[in-house]
Amino acid sequence: MKFGISIPQFIGDGEFDRTWFCRHLTRAEELGFESGWTQEQVFGRTPSLDPIPAMTYAASCTEKLRLGWGVFVTPLHNPVMLANNLSTLDQMSNGRLEVGVGTGAGSRMYSAFEVDPSSLIARFNEGLQVMKTLWTESDVTFNGRFWQLEGANIDPKPFQKPYPPLWFGARQPAALRRAVKQGDGFFGAGSATTAQFIEQVNVVREILAEEGRDPSSFRIAKRVYIAVDEDVERARERVASWLEQFYGSRRLVDVAVFGPPEACVRGLREVADAGAELILFTLMFDEDEQMERLAAEVMPQLA
Repeated sequence: MKFGISIPQFIGDGEFDRTWFCRHLTRAEELGFESGWTQEQVFGRTPSLDPIPAMTYAASCTEKLRLGWGVFVTPLHNPVMLANNLSTLDQMSNGRLEVGVGTGAGSRMYSAFEVDPSSLIARFNEGLQVMKTLWTESDVTFNGRFWQLEGANIDPKPFQKPYPPLWFGARQPAALRRAVKQGDGFFGAGSATTAQFIEQVNVVREILAEEGRDPSSFRIAKRVYIAVDEDVERARERVASWLEQFYGSRRLVDVAVFGPPEACVRGLREVADAGAELILFTLMFDEDEQMERLAAEVMPQLA
């Protein structure tokens, strides 16, 4: 079992403290967290730093912490620029990058990105093909529906060969099938309940068997919103308020794990038993205190 921690992103105007940011992530390394992860939220009620600059800054503060995000809605990005940015970050971190991708869904403001929502899947598949090709080949000529390249080259290519691990955010069977066919792992959403995650992992395992793919070659992870607090009702209210601001719904409180350490362990053990090899703890408040408590009171009981 490996554990990730959220890279601090929910920081308002003029509130970024670079000394604290670096100290927090350095301490995460000392406590044994394997990786630090960001989220992408361009629009929203919660102030949120962009993931690539946040990961780049995190890379400069740390030595061994792997750096990822879960996930980029890649159809909203130019795949050539994204491939180049991520290749650079993988080089700057000496190969510590983890790449999370997804198609996106729901009521996103697609018009702001000049994207037709009816073309999301096609853009996702083609964009990912462009990125993989640029990461692995030189003098790329590509004639696609959305992007055309002639003799194109990105250099340096990623530090990791052939490219950083590709995690897929997915919910529906078709998306989970894309994950197995095109990716290196499945990352369960923080907004999914453990019961939904169990169903998704079962589908992933069925598809792996159908495709004849070695399950050990495909990793499974889940983001968990968590709060360690002996006062259950206080924890519930703080978690519900935060999730309402971030997602626009207090009802999502049931996707979180909160309460005394023993209650958190029980909730997380269900996630681990479902098949998660990596659990990403996403902290909503009191980041320093919560991280210390997770490392001292929760993680040792799940190892």
